[in-house]
Amino acid sequence: MSAAVEKTGGGYTASYHCPLHHSPEKVWAALTENDTLQKWMPNLQVKDLRKNGAITFHMNDGTGASFDMKITDFKEQSFLQYEWGEGWVRFELYPENDRCLLILKEYIPALSDHTSKDLAGWHVCLDVYRALLDGEYMDFPKDEWEKQREKYAAIIDQLP
Repeated sequence: MSAAVEKTGGGYTASYHCPLHHSPEKVWAALTENDTLQKWMPNLQVKDLRKNGAITFHMNDGTGASFDMKITDFKEQSFLQYEWGEGWVRFELYPENDRCLLILKEYIPALSDHTSKDLAGWHVCLDVYRALLDGEYMDFPKDEWEKQREKYAAIIDQLP
């Protein structure tokens, strides 16, 4: 489930296609209900789930610092898009009988030294998310994150 990264418009878009053996309702709940969301992305907390609502990003570094990110597009059980740095991140659900295809897209206005870290982070968070949906809990796998960061750094080096 590696991200496809391509130049789009004035920036870049990374897309992860994540087929899941779970109902769209269960997949949506894990994206939007704080008790489940924080098990796979502990920095995030849904504050106001609606278009123009907010998701809070907690630094989780002992400082207590946090900031709100605006929800820029939303349709219940279908898609959720919010600010992410200078770009945005979007989760789209596509029901397939009793399964669901989750597509995560991140728009990156400009590549930086942080881009490979961010892409590796989403990659590993989606692995943790998938495990959670399957009823397993796993800590953030730092070794796997490092492998993915190196892989995404190589991909980014080849982009125009």
